[in-house]
Amino acid sequence: MNSAEQQILPEPAAPAPFRTVEVPGAVLAVHRPASASEGAPAAADGRAPALFVHGLGGSAANWTALMDRLTGEVDAEAVDLPGFGHSAPPTDGNLSLSGHVRAVIGYLEAAGRGPVHLFGNSLGGAVSVRLAALRPDLVRSLTLVSPALPELPPQRTAWPTGLLAVPGVPGLLRRLPAGERDVERATDELLRLVYGDPDGLPAATRAEAVAQYRRRLELPYAMQALVGSARGIVSAYTERGDQALWRQAARVTAPVLLVYGLRDRLVSYRSARRACAAFADSRLLVLPDSGHVAMMEHPDAVAREVRELLSRTP
Repeated sequence: MNSAEQQILPEPAAPAPFRTVEVPGAVLAVHRPASASEGAPAAADGRAPALFVHGLGGSAANWTALMDRLTGEVDAEAVDLPGFGHSAPPTDGNLSLSGHVRAVIGYLEAAGRGPVHLFGNSLGGAVSVRLAALRPDLVRSLTLVSPALPELPPQRTAWPTGLLAVPGVPGLLRRLPAGERDVERATDELLRLVYGDPDGLPAATRAEAVAQYRRRLELPYAMQALVGSARGIVSAYTERGDQALWRQAARVTAPVLLVYGLRDRLVSYRSARRACAAFADSRLLVLPDSGHVAMMEHPDAVAREVRELLSRTP
């Protein structure tokens, strides 16, 4: 498979401030960039609202760099999906793709922010595609960074992450040693999985990644959220009929920006051709040196293309 990435991405300090919002089945942590004016209502100053949705094992902080660069163009917020970041696990235990979609729709309805410019990375990309297909009234445009859409056969480098969905494997992972050296080694492996140039990362980014990995290990529900969401996306890949993700992609009417990295080890660039054909109105950005998280590796390049998308979106 190509998307159930066992990742705990390097996170800068979480966007501040954040608040919690109760939605059906969950309580979400919602973040605004530190550079945003606190308490400003959506579009009060002419900026359209935007919502950012992270990937499996990530959090709202994965979008900090891109949100900061787009502060002048959009009124940005990012959510922690149930069980990730500062959001508790879903109260009903629903970690399926549709469960995450329900939570995001619940937030948009509760906040009255729709329609928004919607951003999604990997699992968050699949969430965003399904949301845009089911609720076009809530979406102005769609920016998808390495979206987790079904791909057969998957890249060989993505196979190990698919094991998260296999019964018994999570129990083995829980028994792995968690000493400091083991945490640093595991973090390095994760960085190599999601970054195109992990050796070029600053020491401070690596240190923050280790700290974030350690924090996740200390959360009693972290593995449950990771495994449950991995199984959810694997299950979504097998859905047919109107629930099939590629069929839902074809129903999206909003303009779409697709961002792929040639060094992505989880979502193959070959998916880009099918994605361009599936969406009715799409443009493609290919970053030769990016891996799975282009908005973290090359936020300036992504921001430039987003501005172009915004300029042609009513």
